Amino acid sequence: MTNIKKVSELAGVSTATVSRTLKDPDLVSPQTREKVMVAVQQAGYRPNWMATSVKTGKSNSIVVLVPNLVNPFFMRIIEGIEQAAQEKGYSVLLGDTQGSASREHEYASMLLTNRADGLIQLDHSFPFSQDDAHLVGNLPVVSVCERIEGDKKYPVIELDNYAAARAVTHHLISYGHRSFGVIAGQISSQIHHDRLAGIKSVLAEEGIVFDEAMLVGGSYKIETGVEGVQQLLTRAQPPTAIICFNDDIAIGALYAIKKHGLRVPQDISVTGFDNVRVAAYMDPPLTTVDQPAYQMGRRAVEVLIQQINRQPLTRTREILPFSLLERQSTGPVSKPNQH
Repeated sequence: MTNIKKVSELAGVSTATVSRTLKDPDLVSPQTREKVMVAVQQAGYRPNWMATSVKTGKSNSIVVLVPNLVNPFFMRIIEGIEQAAQEKGYSVLLGDTQGSASREHEYASMLLTNRADGLIQLDHSFPFSQDDAHLVGNLPVVSVCERIEGDKKYPVIELDNYAAARAVTHHLISYGHRSFGVIAGQISSQIHHDRLAGIKSVLAEEGIVFDEAMLVGGSYKIETGVEGVQQLLTRAQPPTAIICFNDDIAIGALYAIKKHGLRVPQDISVTGFDNVRVAAYMDPPLTTVDQPAYQMGRRAVEVLIQQINRQPLTRTREILPFSLLERQSTGPVSKPNQH
């Protein structure tokens, strides 16, 4: 195996600089970092992370808990996590929990046995078992999108879901909509409460009463959108606009609306949340809230490594910006004689 001295000679820097670049690239200049990484490739050098972990007591790995690995929004977050972790010399272990508490506890226990240095949670549940709760202390944990339930306040990287839902509702009201349906995701999560509160606040300001019977759903699946539309169309006054709490739900809603012989947006406008890649290619293209998922993943790693290195955090809640992408799935309310 090529040693670090060969890399330093090729890069024209000291072995200490090579080591620093590989362990903590932020401590060296971009120009030096590029020279070292090129030399690493030329020399075919592979750092001995196992030897390093024995010396430092670190595994140089982080575990990421994902409630649904096939969700395209989560995959974009994971892209950001993977890229940032690799740059920092960490490997990523993905735990597809499928919403199972026991699977979460199993993966989270890796922190307690030094098989991982930190944990990123993409769900709102407390990831450790009650038996392990007293051992948690100040373990490095960051949540993304969702705030972890419980007394301990972990750092969170999230969106202003309240403001984003207000923006969606204002957009639909600008088209004359006054009858709304909402197809929600996990009703127990903070995201649900924030988005629903945002919708209701705008409706109240506009003098529109929200009918609780128009709130359906309960999971972030395409099937939830299909079932939600079927329920909403049975109401005495079906909605002219449906707000979906993620794009998968909205895709199911678009499908179901068409199956019922209705048109989008002429009969019913539909909005999503997340801006997954396929959203722009739906028929019609989906109006949705764009979340900076990749940046969320990168920032989560940065905050996690600060914790791993026992560096103080300047803030424990970071809110990243959103934008409302207005596409063709929303439009003016149709008058009865237009049907």
